[in-house]
Amino acid sequence: MKFTEGAFKDWAYKVATSFFRNDVVTERESWILGNLEANPSLTAEANAKMIDPGFDMMTPDQQAKIVKEIESTLAAIGKSHGGGNWKSKVLIKDSIADITLQQVLTRPRDFDVICCMNLNGDYLSDALAAQVGGIGIAPGANINYITGHAIFEATHGTAPKYANLDQVNPGSVILSGEMMLRYMGWTEAADLIIQGMDGAISAKTVTYDFERLMKAEGDPTVKKVKCSEFADAIIMHM
Repeated sequence: MKFTEGAFKDWAYKVATSFFRNDVVTERESWILGNLEANPSLTAEANAKMIDPGFDMMTPDQQAKIVKEIESTLAAIGKSHGGGNWKSKVLIKDSIADITLQQVLTRPRDFDVICCMNLNGDYLSDALAAQVGGIGIAPGANINYITGHAIFEATHGTAPKYANLDQVNPGSVILSGEMMLRYMGWTEAADLIIQGMDGAISAKTVTYDFERLMKAEGDPTVKKVKCSEFADAIIMHM
């Protein structure tokens, strides 16, 4: 797994910097450029020591490799990304799974797009869904940006024990539909769905999963409704 993820990481960086070079900057490149902007007279070796704290403990060959990396980076993107231009680029960086699972909860604003293997993606999607109330409300989309084909679906799986009970939260499917409408350019319809969902939840008219969480927070005024009744509440608030 480590080898696979390591190879995936290397491949992803290569794709990003090869095909989208003018639009992206890696985290390490941002350090190199930022250090030089703070001190224009900074040598490549001094810059290397700043981005690699263990520089002085490296072998001469390892040190030379880092210095060469600094020089190559500045030669390749010094003009296009220097002078603060890198700050307007898409920042790409890698992070191991354990710290990512922590930081998506403690520092969610640091993440816009997360690319990962299927298993870690499954873990992360559930952790992120928990921040908005659970997978019952987290939408999903599978988009091919080359052909334009797309499939929109709930992030959760099936739950046979709840079949025909008119009980579960339909938010994930409904918000997936909202994403589909927005993707198709039907923004007015998409906005109405968001308005309806916000209105229903703000009115504390929710299905059992939200009701359980909201009551645990000490709110006695929340009203538990059926799946169909929650859909009606969304429509009422559009």
